Amino acid sequence: MGTPAAVVVYGATGHTGRFIVAELRRRGFTAVISGRDAAQLEVLAAEWGDVVVRPATVDDASSLDRALAGAAAVINCAGPFAVTGSPVVEAALRAGIPYVDVAAEIEANASMFADHAEAARKSDTPVVPAMAFYGGLGDLLVTAAMGEWTAADTAHVAYGLSSWHPTAGTRVAGQVSHQRRAGRRVRFAGGALQYHDDKVSEQDWLFPEPLGRRAVIAEFSMADIVTVPSHLAVPEVRTYMAVEAARDLAEEGTPTPEPVDSSGRSDQTFVVDALVRAGGVERRATARGQDIYAVTAPLVVEAVQRILAGHTRATGVASAGAMFDAADFLRALTPHLAVELPH
Repeated sequence: MGTPAAVVVYGATGHTGRFIVAELRRRGFTAVISGRDAAQLEVLAAEWGDVVVRPATVDDASSLDRALAGAAAVINCAGPFAVTGSPVVEAALRAGIPYVDVAAEIEANASMFADHAEAARKSDTPVVPAMAFYGGLGDLLVTAAMGEWTAADTAHVAYGLSSWHPTAGTRVAGQVSHQRRAGRRVRFAGGALQYHDDKVSEQDWLFPEPLGRRAVIAEFSMADIVTVPSHLAVPEVRTYMAVEAARDLAEEGTPTPEPVDSSGRSDQTFVVDALVRAGGVERRATARGQDIYAVTAPLVVEAVQRILAGHTRATGVASAGAMFDAADFLRALTPHLAVELPH
């Protein structure tokens, strides 16, 4: 039996990073934990016992090169990705290994496609941004719903979260995005990202039962407005958020997630409902699960496993829906997700 592949987790000490390390270990990978806080990395190494510690900082390229040396792939889960994305992907390209991240920041994901596509293509290195609950899951659902369609008029992704207790990292990333937009909002329409000052509005979304009709924030734009149109001919992509979850996120006093089971998941539940329309015909794909941060771990580790096994459909910078067989990928996530796809 060969030596387990080593996967670097940059940002391993964060909330999502810990779920990712646990999933890598569960699947038999060697986890190399990295990040800027060497002392905290050592604490986690003592807890886990079977991980390799390689501290690194994004302002020291040589430290990143040492962290990635001999690794099979790197997962970046250290936000804000406006700061970490470019240094870590550039280190991955220098090492010639796949890069996957869990960025939810719209501008950081757009920059990944715009700034690193040529270098990734030339080096034949897979780079998958937003391989997470936001950006990756919605893209997979939209792609699966499209099926054999090569184009659609619109794509809608509605998030029915029971609550949203944001991590500290989520709040920092949100602040960075808010500053980059100068407080403006963003949508994807007319085939492009558009920044605007329209007021926030609510509408009803009819989720599949048992969730049913729920009030949502319209145009609560998430990373799907970057990932979906990166490979699908859909000129309008809209995302929506359950009002309850949006209020939790907006409230400064909302606490961070609290574990309720042995895996560390919170009691948050979600339904992600993707609806595509073309020529008056509608198709939808839906996923249900528990804890948006925890479910990111099987999403991103499944992606790495498929990349290393050669089960991919693209190279260079590509979203989840472009890189993988979307329907097959989603079905592989049982029991983490309950998925309903078009027949």
